[in-house]
Amino acid sequence: MNMSGRKTMAIMLAASFASTIGGLPFNTLPILLGSMVDSLGFSVERVGLLGAVCFAGYLLGTLMAVVLIDRLNWRWLTLGCATGAAAAYWMTSWLPATAQLPLWALIGFFAALMTCLGMRIMGEMANKERALGLRLGIELGLVAAVLFALPSLVIAYFHYTGAVVMLAAIILLLSPSALALPRREDFIGRDTPPRNGSVLSRFQLPPAAYAALGFFFLFGAGQIGLWAFLERLGHGLALQPGELGIVFAVLKLLGGAAALTLAAVGDRLGVRVPHLIVMLVLGTGLLLLGNAEGFVMYAAGAWIWEVGFTWGCVYQTAAIARLDRSGRSIMLIPGAFALSSMAGPALAGQLVGQGYTMLLWIAAACAVIPVLAFTCLLARRLDGEGVAVERVVVAV
Repeated sequence: MNMSGRKTMAIMLAASFASTIGGLPFNTLPILLGSMVDSLGFSVERVGLLGAVCFAGYLLGTLMAVVLIDRLNWRWLTLGCATGAAAAYWMTSWLPATAQLPLWALIGFFAALMTCLGMRIMGEMANKERALGLRLGIELGLVAAVLFALPSLVIAYFHYTGAVVMLAAIILLLSPSALALPRREDFIGRDTPPRNGSVLSRFQLPPAAYAALGFFFLFGAGQIGLWAFLERLGHGLALQPGELGIVFAVLKLLGGAAALTLAAVGDRLGVRVPHLIVMLVLGTGLLLLGNAEGFVMYAAGAWIWEVGFTWGCVYQTAAIARLDRSGRSIMLIPGAFALSSMAGPALAGQLVGQGYTMLLWIAAACAVIPVLAFTCLLARRLDGEGVAVERVVVAV
């Protein structure tokens, strides 16, 4: 597909905004659920159930995206999902407790479709690392601004109602970017089944793509498990609340900067070397965290680990897109990430009772194994492409 640089950038920005809308529920979920306890008087058990239902809706949306996204008009899909998510948010502020479960399931469902659409489009770009890095950088940058304003400027004065009205307004403000999205027909890959193909055919992916999704799940479970208890690790070092606040405020900014760095670098490092860099960066961060005795080493370890985690997510997403020409497997990544978000903290919670050393070792293993697996999968893919080219040359 031939596009001007300006048109390509407009499409990438629109896809990034769609993905940002999809990421808002999960990036703001802890703050919103806590606000529901304080403002609406919900019990901790009830809001915990709401979080689980939101993830269930998200998983369903991920599976439905594989079936629907290559069949629907992308602009109408984005506008419809954005309107539905904004309305569901608004209704959670005034409908009774019995209506909250379906509303949060809808929020998760619409969010998954938006995230999958953004990743579907970015996965078709020639320079996948640049496109996916831009997507994540924009998403984390906007999320950092929202997380800065939400607790101190909105919830403190307008409580839960103000928070969901703000999020609904942000979603509606970003939704007109859908008009810059391309036609679906321009982006459907050569290996995508026709629109009248069976539902089952939509999940017929190359074995390498399913293997890559499994290793991405392992990577996410280990790192998200550590993330869930990173604050507790700092608390165990007797860090002050102000010091922990600095660490976590800088984390999101560094994550966005790391993603935008990849957007600038793109695929200049090839497709295998970046995974080894990710392993070294993550290893350095984990080593510093494991030997931290105060603020400086803890902060340095957490920040370096965050950069490695961000880079790992981008490069592994790009690798999955390269391993499946149809572009469908990339839409299962949000589902794999959601499963990691459930499995990782649960496993980590069992490990921290024995101290944080075991948790750090598990995080390291969950980083090393996927990195080595991705380098092997990509090596086989490149070797296969080389053999195919050689055969074509011989035939000519």
